[in-house]
Order: sequence, then C-alpha cells, then structure tokens
Amino acid sequence: MITLLSHLSYVALTTRDVDASVDFYVTHVGMTEVARDEDRVYLRTWGDYYSYSLVIERGDETALHSMAWRTASAEALEEAVRRIEAKGGVGEWFDGHDIGRAYRFVGPWGHTMVLHWDAVHHRYTQGELASTFPDRPQRRSRLAGAPRQLDHVTICASDVDAFCQWYHEVLGFRIMARTVLEEAPISVFSVLTTNEKSHDLGVVLDGSTRSGRVNHYAYWYDTREEMLIAADLLMEAGVHIEYGPTIHGIGEQSFLYYREPSGMRVELNTGGYRNYVPDWEPQTWKTSQGSYDIYRNSSMPLSLTESFPPADGPTATEEGVPDEIKGDLLRDKA
Repeated sequence: MITLLSHLSYVALTTRDVDASVDFYVTHVGMTEVARDEDRVYLRTWGDYYSYSLVIERGDETALHSMAWRTASAEALEEAVRRIEAKGGVGEWFDGHDIGRAYRFVGPWGHTMVLHWDAVHHRYTQGELASTFPDRPQRRSRLAGAPRQLDHVTICASDVDAFCQWYHEVLGFRIMARTVLEEAPISVFSVLTTNEKSHDLGVVLDGSTRSGRVNHYAYWYDTREEMLIAADLLMEAGVHIEYGPTIHGIGEQSFLYYREPSGMRVELNTGGYRNYVPDWEPQTWKTSQGSYDIYRNSSMPLSLTESFPPADGPTATEEGVPDEIKGDLLRDKA
C-alpha cells in the first residue's frame, strides 16, 4: 500500500462561546490567533509549520466539528478519495482556509474528516517573532508551558476493532496497539498512526447512541519538565487538572488531562516511542498491565469516560460507558 496520509494537521471544535475558548488558548496556552471570520477563529502554536492547528467554531454544543489530515502528496489525495468512494463513502470537495482544494467526508462511525495536500507553510523570517533557529516557524512562545504543536485526537466508536480495520484498509493507518477487557476479548481502546509516532489517532469504545463523538485532543511538549510547568501554570490560573501527570503504558507518553472553558478535554503529552517497523504487529494489552497508567497505583476518575457531545440518557459522569466496562476501566490496579 502506498503511503496516503502524512500527519494530523488540525482539529476543528465547536462551542457555544467561541470568545471564551479563544481567550483561554491565547492567555493560558500561549497560542496565537491568526485569522477569524463571523463563525470561527484559527489558532496556532509556536511550533506549527502550517498557518494553524486549531479552529474554534460557533455551535450548539461542545463537539468535534472535523479533523484534518495532510496527505503524502497530491496523488495520494486523489487515491485516498478514490478508495473512500469505492467503499461507498460520500464526500465533497471544497476550498479550505490556507489548505486550498480539500476533500471532506463522514466516516462510517460519524466522524468528519478533511483530507488535503496543499498547505500554507508558516514562517516568520523577520521581526520579533522570527526565530534564531532557521528550522522553526517562529520563536518560542514567551509564555512558559506553551506547547510546541498539535499531537493527536482520540475519538469514540461503537466497535473499536472495526473502526481501526476500516481506516487501516482504506486510508493506510497503522494499527499499533489495543486494550481489551480482563473478562472478555472486547477492545475498549486502540491507537493508530499515519507515521512513526505511537499514535496520532486514538479510539475509545462508546456505548452511547450518538455517533461522531470525541474524547479529547492533545498537544505535544519537547520535555516532561515543560509539561509539568504547563500544569503548574494551569493550576495557578484555577484550571482543574482532571488526571495526571503520569505515564500511559500504550505509547509510553507522559501525560495529563484538563478541561478548557467549553468543557472539552485537552491532553498534554511528551515522550513515548517512535516505531519505524513497516510490518508491525499490533500488541494487545489488558488494563491490569497498565495500558492506561503504567504505574497502576491510582484509579482513573470516572469523569474521563465523558465524551463530546454528551450522550443522550445516562448521567453526565457515566454517559457512553457500558456497565461491563466501567469496573474494568476504573478498578484500582495497585
């Protein structure tokens, strides 16, 4: 299979209060607003090579509007579209902001994906934002704890293995690992990648009736120390740290989670492995092995099972989580 996708290029989120989220990302995360129109705002981190990596859009609820993937070439874009439509997928071509001709489609589990090849490469060559590092698009943020770049997005699906298989067969995602229940061979989490990272797409099991939901998205830090500084500053600003810092067994990244004003979960992570093996065989974990927290000395808060938009019916802290999974995910493995 030829390489179709190269990496995650941006995520677009919806919220009722665009200004509150934008102010948070600029003031507390160190991002820069680069453009806006009536309904959306485009933001970038200091290490983004393209114009933006985050879009905040006006919507009726907190949700994932779309996630965008840059293809490996113009030819790869055409081939990806051919494969999607050969599988019965229906999409549309459109002109995106600073990404030119792009293709938007809704996958089998209701998630909107954007594929594009064209992209405006961002780099300040002069002025106060120009970096002394020629390879950097701009100077490092003056805000301590500002992330370098977008890292991954984790979505929800009613069948984790089937989701992974479709995206592997159609778009060439590499399936890297999965977590199954202790009591039965049911996958509750899996990670996929378009490159050598442990993952740039995660999938969690969703027992709700809503499709197209998202659990979180993540930013990358060069070092664990920078991530911890970010956590310190967020706490000082009154932001609740939902879980962490600790280390995922799958992927081996140091991480923590918090919520931004819309309620959307944001992950900060660093470290982890690089995998260049073209015929890699996905590994299967049990939660007792520390797939979520390798130290296995604390319980994951139930709030981490919440996804967006909220599911209909169950209570907010238990929405979307099948009963047989809750105990397995939340059991103290110490």
